[in-house]
Amino acid sequence: MSLDEYQRLRDFTKSPEPKGSTKKSAGSIFVVHEHHATHLHYDLRLEMGGVLRSWAVPKEPPEKEGVKRLAIQTEDHPLEYADFEGTIPEGMYGAGAVRIWDKGEFSLEEEKEDRLLFLLKGRKLIGRYALIKTKFKGKDSWLLFKRKP
Repeated sequence: MSLDEYQRLRDFTKSPEPKGSTKKSAGSIFVVHEHHATHLHYDLRLEMGGVLRSWAVPKEPPEKEGVKRLAIQTEDHPLEYADFEGTIPEGMYGAGAVRIWDKGEFSLEEEKEDRLLFLLKGRKLIGRYALIKTKFKGKDSWLLFKRKP
């Protein structure tokens, strides 16, 4: 996994976002950012392979079973982004306020090309979750939902 796309999209002389780097990690954190960009959405980030793999979720992530959310995979983010809160300046990629909505521990149960099964232990998101790749709206579309215990 690489941060090339993340770094290409940003001007770090203007944006307060961390430049970061790929690091070896235990893969144990997740964060959900509430992102007030052009449209309010939530960014789910899972620590995997030394980066935060990221998905933009147009609606609030599901806290209960039976609720499915579209999740569009975006560029990987540096681990330092897990603590980022701030305002990305107007005219910059992702311009708008970014706040931590939830954060906690993450453990991967299964990883396949079209499926991620994982456990979240956060303040709001607690339990077993899934990201399942779909063909809806292109190659980077996934469904996010809470699984049965």
